[in-house]
Amino acid sequence: MSTVLTNFDSWKQFLAERMEQGKKMGLSEDTIANLAYEIGSFLDERVDPKNDEQRILKEIWDAGDEEERKTLARMMCKLVSP
Repeated sequence: MSTVLTNFDSWKQFLAERMEQGKKMGLSEDTIANLAYEIGSFLDERVDPKNDEQRILKEIWDAGDEEERKTLARMMCKLVSP
């Protein structure tokens, strides 16, 4: 998982693959977005940014309130959707 966390393109590919798995399992877009928010919260609290893109995302995440963070999570889902 280390390259997933150090390379932003690898991170986006990882997210896209997980989203596709969730869709195949029958998860709704809202459920996937909620999971993305939970993952974002976990990463914010426990993982140091490994690259400039992650650092920017963390700064935006930290500046936002809960609703803005949920919006950011939805936007990340859109970013990696085919």
